Amino acid sequence: MRTPFPFALLAALAAPAAVAVEIDGRIDPAEWEGAQHVTDFRLTQPLSRAPAPQPTEAWIKATPEGLAVGFRNLQDASVPRTRQRTQRDEGGPVDRVNLYVDFNGDGRTGYNFMVTLAGSVEDGTLTNENQFSNDWDGDWRSAVTEDEAGWSAEMLIPWHTAPMRSAEGGTRTIGIAVDRVLGATGERSTWPAIIYTEPRYLSVFQKIQIPAFSQSLLAVTPYVVGVQDMVAGGAEFDAGGDLFWKPNGQFQLSATLNPDFGQVESDELVVNFGAVETFFNDKRPFFTENQNFFDVPFGSPNNANRLIYTRRVGGPRDDRLGSADVTAALKVNGSMAGFNYGVFAATEGDEVGRDFYASRVTRDFGSQGLGATLTHVDRPFFDRQATVYEVDYRWAPNARWNIRSTAVASSVDQSGREVRDTGAQVRIDHSFAPGWRQQLFAVHLGDQLQLNDFGYLERNDFNYARYEIAHRLTALPDTSAYNAHEIRGALSRRMNNSGRHIADAWAVNWSSERRDGGQQMFDISGWTDGFDDLITRGNGAVRVPPKLYAIVQRFRPQKGRWSWRANARYAADGLGGIDEGALSISVEPVYHFSDSLNVFVGMEARYDPDWLVWRPDQDPATLDNRLGTFESNRLSLDAGATWLIDSKQELRVRLEVIGLDAELEQVWRVAPDGTPVAVDESVGDIGLRNMGFQVRYRYELAPLSHLYIAYVRGGAMYDEEIGGPFDARDEFTDAFSLRDSEQLLVKLSYRFEL
Repeated sequence: MRTPFPFALLAALAAPAAVAVEIDGRIDPAEWEGAQHVTDFRLTQPLSRAPAPQPTEAWIKATPEGLAVGFRNLQDASVPRTRQRTQRDEGGPVDRVNLYVDFNGDGRTGYNFMVTLAGSVEDGTLTNENQFSNDWDGDWRSAVTEDEAGWSAEMLIPWHTAPMRSAEGGTRTIGIAVDRVLGATGERSTWPAIIYTEPRYLSVFQKIQIPAFSQSLLAVTPYVVGVQDMVAGGAEFDAGGDLFWKPNGQFQLSATLNPDFGQVESDELVVNFGAVETFFNDKRPFFTENQNFFDVPFGSPNNANRLIYTRRVGGPRDDRLGSADVTAALKVNGSMAGFNYGVFAATEGDEVGRDFYASRVTRDFGSQGLGATLTHVDRPFFDRQATVYEVDYRWAPNARWNIRSTAVASSVDQSGREVRDTGAQVRIDHSFAPGWRQQLFAVHLGDQLQLNDFGYLERNDFNYARYEIAHRLTALPDTSAYNAHEIRGALSRRMNNSGRHIADAWAVNWSSERRDGGQQMFDISGWTDGFDDLITRGNGAVRVPPKLYAIVQRFRPQKGRWSWRANARYAADGLGGIDEGALSISVEPVYHFSDSLNVFVGMEARYDPDWLVWRPDQDPATLDNRLGTFESNRLSLDAGATWLIDSKQELRVRLEVIGLDAELEQVWRVAPDGTPVAVDESVGDIGLRNMGFQVRYRYELAPLSHLYIAYVRGGAMYDEEIGGPFDARDEFTDAFSLRDSEQLLVKLSYRFEL
């Protein structure tokens, strides 16, 4: 249900601001005079759209300094207040308010700004209706105050935060939504009454008109970093900087020299013996600035695949001798003549360095929109040039329908040989009755389609169709432990382009929101027998039996000193069938010494009696189609502590350890018809250990300006031996002694606004 928007409030909002808003967390009626006053908050978690259980008010006001939003949150004494402080972008089950803004009002790109009762913040971007990313950090202000009746929050979002199209007639139309979440119950109240779990979210924000203010900004952020290597010995120093220039709302430029590539951020440890590479998010500052405009998902229903995967830039060198050294990068975003555009370029400076280029343009026509993307990568080490062309179309005829389609083509020239291919996808979302929605997704990927020079595509040579139907239950009795349930069912088919049947599959998911603010989920899915055409890396498809997957998850937010999450998984995807699956159990309790200090210890144990792994034999006389079935055990630890010393300082400790053993059960060769045939060949047992440890101190000198001091130690060891034996417990304990790298790092970055 959408709240009618009175014309009188439009006129009041568009009136010039007489009094500036001081962002101090106190709702001063004189400061907010002339603002739009919002009181009709409705429950969207659970999605009943009933009036909010706790009275909430919001004020929205455009000022020359930026978009100002204030919240007044009354809270009954029977509802506990959650004041737990969190790191930036950490989120969690705490009392909080959110502002969502689409500065162009076209449903293309939104920004999310969150403030908690404890004064912690989170920000991110929103694309493709309901796809959130917290990689971006913006420069904005907020403040919070608390009293007996409740608490208040104020935000100020500068106009230089995002590129905006030129305004007409002195006013600008933007899309906006605000919400409030109670940490103790998980209830979310929203204006307008929409929620991101529905097919359409970003495009149905409330449209409002505001005065067309504009700001210019020139900011330079130099950085210096020093690293003491305690293994190799010696010290290294480096320096670089970022530049951000926005002369007006229609043009925005970001540039970097010798960019800061996230030396103080670390990826989680993974064990991946599969054919699909691991995807990692990008936290590097330059690449998160307005990168959402280039974010075009393609190739999977969960948006993991994409045309531009910025981790390729500065990733492993093409000669595999370490990581590439990026010399410079440039990004331009803007609008002109009704079009939005973006240009991206980056160059790696070493002798085998690559050059990356991308451009994108979009145009919207009310309920319809068009977009086009072009990427190009020059890889001299391979004498390879790769170009990708993309066109996308969206149509949202009304609030119930959302249709998106994308077509791509790749052209790769390597050593004078050119390879071309195409792909396409369509996604149709439909809300057809109260509480009901359905989705149809279909994709075709040519067998020579190549996107991974700049993008991320799990596989090519693929045809996939999936239908999903979902029903949300919110009319639960007051005695129920749950606020809402959502039940989803899906059917899908997978084939490659040669007609090989990979599998048909079904899935049922039951997720619940609990009245204690927690969540729980149960998911079960099954695959028919078929073929795995990836595992041998192009050396033949393997006939595999039916598969079965099941997972149960439970999260309980903080009650007293403790919060915890746990899950149990069953995955039968080897040659032994559905009764020989892997079982894993994990639990992560968190002890909260105070609202600003907590310690967590996460442990996972996994047993797999039928782990199927490709074991290349490197014999040029034979087809490399050898597989091994192993009985494996794995122990994992993910532990740490976070101390938010004050609003500007934090200390974080993180330890990850993995120990794995795998004892050979049988070696297989793949027959021409795909049948795995047992053979008497020697393949070694596997032992693996991995460890990463970091202690990091951060001090915020000013917005987007930080001093970091970090101690980092890590290592990995892989063993393979005929007859082993290896033991996961020994591998786990021995991992603590790994010391492939040990460094002390000091980094200083400071943003100067000129």
